[in-house]
Amino acid sequence: MRETQHLSVLLANPRGFCAGVDRAISMVENALEKYGAPIYVRHQIVHNRHVVERLEGLGAIFVKELDEVPSGERVIFSAHGVAKSVPEQAERLKLISFDATCPLVTKVHKKAEHLINRGYHILLVGHAGHPEVVGTMGQVPPGHMTLVETAEDVEALTDLPDDRQLAFITQTTLSVDDTASIVTALHNRFPDILAPKSEDICYATTNRQQAIKAIAKRADLVLVVGAANSSNSNRLVETAKGYGAPAAYLVADVSAIDWAWLDGVKTLGLTAGASAPEHLVQEIIDNLRQRFDISMTETSGPLEDVIFRLPRELERIPA
Repeated sequence: MRETQHLSVLLANPRGFCAGVDRAISMVENALEKYGAPIYVRHQIVHNRHVVERLEGLGAIFVKELDEVPSGERVIFSAHGVAKSVPEQAERLKLISFDATCPLVTKVHKKAEHLINRGYHILLVGHAGHPEVVGTMGQVPPGHMTLVETAEDVEALTDLPDDRQLAFITQTTLSVDDTASIVTALHNRFPDILAPKSEDICYATTNRQQAIKAIAKRADLVLVVGAANSSNSNRLVETAKGYGAPAAYLVADVSAIDWAWLDGVKTLGLTAGASAPEHLVQEIIDNLRQRFDISMTETSGPLEDVIFRLPRELERIPA
């Protein structure tokens, strides 16, 4: 009888849902409970197919654009944030809207508006086309914000207004290390540029990257549970590779694992992006137990006790 291969599993902590994701999902759940189905949601409430499908099963209907929502119905905007034009359109279409934008993204939106009011031109560090970037750029009039994605973009910047001072803000789900290099490039090229008083990259993104840095060198392979369109999950894969993991893969769930990846692996690192449900991690662990003799070590990390309050209309009424 063949001896079962031993596998050490390093389970990163913290991992999985952040406070902003919890709040957004709870808003959809509570709206369904309070008002009944259907509740419409503009775009994915968070970037995870499993979350979306579960909410669809409860009666949520996800749409790309607001003109797909019948007049008078209730619609929730996703956690990534929306341009100012979106709630204005909802009002024109006579929709009842709720905004599930993460409060930390809303903080960046307010910062952008404040800078514009003070006469600054904003350089936004972020990824083109990401919903959060689209929403943040939509907080200010056209021509008042310029997107930069890399340090090379900073060097290539042209046609910036001569009559306005520069300031920068960032997307909340970026690589901490990559962003630091871009910020250095900004300061080098524009010594007088105004930096944020506090970090725009959110606590959950930072904590999860720190957790994966702590185990990357110790692991032969790292698996990150998350969706392909999840910025923070993709950054975890990049961080694992950058900090010494010989291999790292993003997997939507256990079905996405190629078990050949684990041939010869003695130590596996496992984590989940901020929009990935914990049950997906546990399903992977259950499957690992069926295939290997595993020992599990959960790493220590900061306690995340942040809670974002729901809008009063969608708070759960005590039984």
